[in-house]
Amino acid sequence: MSGSYRENLRALGGAQKGAARSAPAYSRFVNRRLGRVLAAGAVRWGLTPNQVTGVSALFTFTGVALLVLVPASWWSGLAVGLALILGYAFDSADGQVARLTKTGGPAGEWLDHVVDAVKVVSLPLALMVGFYRFETVPTAWLVVPLVHAVVSSVLFFAMILTEQLRRSRGVVSSAATGGRAPWLRSVLVVPTDYGVLCLLFLLLGATSVFVVGYTLVVVATTLFVLAAAVRWFREMGSLPPAAVIES
Repeated sequence: MSGSYRENLRALGGAQKGAARSAPAYSRFVNRRLGRVLAAGAVRWGLTPNQVTGVSALFTFTGVALLVLVPASWWSGLAVGLALILGYAFDSADGQVARLTKTGGPAGEWLDHVVDAVKVVSLPLALMVGFYRFETVPTAWLVVPLVHAVVSSVLFFAMILTEQLRRSRGVVSSAATGGRAPWLRSVLVVPTDYGVLCLLFLLLGATSVFVVGYTLVVVATTLFVLAAAVRWFREMGSLPPAAVIES
């Protein structure tokens, strides 16, 4: 499929998957719409979903590299923030391109998840290394992005594993069934939103403000992971055992 931009945009409006119950506000209401705009253009230009994933990775890891290579300033913050925002928008676009063109598959899903897995760990570690290199903050504070790297990695893995275990036992999430996620829940979990983290880097030049905001994001994300882990563990305990395959 390679219609006009307007035709693609209109078609994408009817090819959206449901929002997960835990989807935070920016990701749900802003990033998905940005991704739709980019996906319509990507289809018009003949890009494949994997190529869109590559564009997403290019923007994201450019922002990550800048954190290590350039001292914190308003200009570097603007560059990092915009790179991360565009990377996240293209991350939403690749799945929309796949659904619209019906060219998605396990390989594309695998690639998307692997890029995300690298992203959630490398971003806080790059921040830590950059701040250490340029002595931007007291050394003791660097434990915050280190904790963030661990918490983000655990959250990403737990979400993917939980969803896979549900699927393997025939339990379908509300997103897959077209259920609507409560908007109030989306607003309440905003501090854990990766999109909000991207926006926060725009304030990198105001280091004291950024440090406070980033610390609050890490604390909120940590509390969310602890609460979600308990809930998911209980849910996994209520699932039926995996089917035994007899030889």
